[in-house]
Amino acid sequence: MKVYTASDMEAVNGTDVRLKCTFHSSATLNPASLTVSWSFRPLGPGREESVFYYHQRAYPPVEGRFKKHAVWAGDIMGSDASIIVREVKFTYNGTFSCQVKNPPDAHGNAGEVRLRVVTSASFSELVYLVLIIGGAIGLGVILLVVTVSCRRCMKKRARQRHREVDVEVVPRKERKDPTVCHPAMAVHLYMSQTSIEVDSSDGMISTASSNDPSSSEEEERSTDEDVGGDSD
Repeated sequence: MKVYTASDMEAVNGTDVRLKCTFHSSATLNPASLTVSWSFRPLGPGREESVFYYHQRAYPPVEGRFKKHAVWAGDIMGSDASIIVREVKFTYNGTFSCQVKNPPDAHGNAGEVRLRVVTSASFSELVYLVLIIGGAIGLGVILLVVTVSCRRCMKKRARQRHREVDVEVVPRKERKDPTVCHPAMAVHLYMSQTSIEVDSSDGMISTASSNDPSSSEEEERSTDEDVGGDSD
């Protein structure tokens, strides 16, 4: 059995501290037979006493300095045998030992944690705490900025897609050449060609337009009238 703990820990007087203890067994974990024992040896003179015991369920101390101050915080199947010591006092200065047995794997080292109770957190711990809080806040701000930027990009792309769809849906009007028009409206575009005829009998000069539709119609009407008069 191999047991792992932090060698040294520091806690402020009156606060809670988690004494972490993990283990690795060469045998298959058997919750029915596995046991965890926590003990305490004071820094000054004094005898060693039990802090916590676990076998299928937690057995907190019923007497002594750790009565109502030791709480189970482990997970046997997760190879975790940690406990929490609540409202630490200066009398808790000393060494905590964690022993795990998983028969037949019942032999191995015991993990030890040297706890030091202080009146206030040390400078290094304060800096570490500030770095953790600052890092968490900075990470939150970065995530917020990234999220807002992504939403803006998505909205911008959506607007561009809507514009492209609108442009495709609107029918394109055919542009007409302003110089092209219907033949009936292009009468004024014909150039009149006038011929001059000289009657040798009476010396009269007459003009005739070959391309003027109105003059041709008048000549036809006059011819019809002449024909009609002769018939009468």
